[in-house]
Amino acid sequence: QVPLVESGGGLVQAGGSLRLSCRASVRIYSSHFVAWFRQAPGKEREYVGAMRWGRRSTYYADFAKGRFTISRDNAETTVYLQMDNLTPEDTAVYFCALPGKSGYDWVDSRAYDTWGQGTQVTVSS
Repeated sequence: QVPLVESGGGLVQAGGSLRLSCRASVRIYSSHFVAWFRQAPGKEREYVGAMRWGRRSTYYADFAKGRFTISRDNAETTVYLQMDNLTPEDTAVYFCALPGKSGYDWVDSRAYDTWGQGTQVTVSS
């Protein structure tokens, strides 16, 4: 069983919105940072934001602040990424991830060892 499955990507016009979902089939511990990353063609994977699971506290990259919102369901199996006021620069494959490697900052993709397959977001101008 795939531990993380993203969905909700698609094609949207600039200024539009999308809500991505990441369904987990593994236990998420309260101390975990459940993160969203994105990767555009030819670019490195980029931190988008994260939720500290137990506290439900959220953290965002500067480009995401005020436009993106991370939330989760009460069943504690799905984390969402609501993206508003999208721009063509937001075009990328979006991934959710669970941490598993020590020694890295939690905004560093190297801290994460469980990844979903990604979902494509394309924003047209």
